[in-house]
Amino acid sequence: MIKKVRNILLKIIGAIVIAIVLFLGIVYITNVISSNSEAKRIESYGQLVPVDGNNMNVLIQGKGEETVVLLPGYGTAAPALDFKPLIEELSPFYKVVMVEPFGYGLSDGTEKERSTANIVSEIHEALQSLSIDRYILMGHSIAGIYGLDYVNKYENEVSAFVGIDSSVPTQGGMDVKFPIKTFKLLKKSGFGRLMFKFGENPYAGLPYDNETKEQIRLLSLKNMYESTTLNEMEHIYPNFVAARNLKFQKNLPLLFFIQSNNTGVKDWIPLHEEQVKDSVHGKVITLDGDHYLHHTKSKEIVKDLREFMNEIKEVH
Repeated sequence: MIKKVRNILLKIIGAIVIAIVLFLGIVYITNVISSNSEAKRIESYGQLVPVDGNNMNVLIQGKGEETVVLLPGYGTAAPALDFKPLIEELSPFYKVVMVEPFGYGLSDGTEKERSTANIVSEIHEALQSLSIDRYILMGHSIAGIYGLDYVNKYENEVSAFVGIDSSVPTQGGMDVKFPIKTFKLLKKSGFGRLMFKFGENPYAGLPYDNETKEQIRLLSLKNMYESTTLNEMEHIYPNFVAARNLKFQKNLPLLFFIQSNNTGVKDWIPLHEEQVKDSVHGKVITLDGDHYLHHTKSKEIVKDLREFMNEIKEVH
């Protein structure tokens, strides 16, 4: 009797193991096939610029006298598509240059460490090769950290810095230890795709056409947990710490568009007010919306930016 029960149990365990192995195999094979199929459906946009032996993708739109250079926040899979509402609002008045750093959008990846110094140097090299040497630098989220370094290194090129819910070096909660090995495994095994499929679509209900949403989906799957952005993730805390020694120059016009109700970061608005307090032309504007203010508040951002820049011209 015991032997019979044991045999049944062994058969059940064996069946479960076989089912798990089959499931893992199906997830893995589906991911490989889907990735190959999706790569053919990704449509190119912008232009590839040679930077440090790789290609960086840059989208240029609009023919205004002044130039606005846009930088994405961390992990924005397809910056030129994600920023579409803002690019479309800016381009009647400005020449808009959307930079997709390595690991983002249609840009190549890189094995170079994702320190702020390397990221900033690469972005600058891309702009130099396009002969763009005077511009308003506008960045979302972690671009507040990279931008701080950037404006100190290339102060003769940047006419103003504009932050879209931009990061501050002294904000709390940045010393998180990320499970990098787990993310690599999720990417390789195909489980990252499975999680993405059943996760919430962040672009649902936003002002993007279906074709753009589909391209964002394809690029999100392609760039998710890629080695370049995982390396950047490992550098997040050290990059924040390094930025604590930096300040925006007094004479640099500073405009911050800040989420009015950020419950995740303590003193979110005071942190930005602290950044502009010594600035000759510094302003903090709060907007109702989530962290991605450019998704829903692009009209307000462009209107306030133009007013701010005109005020500065009148003073001078």
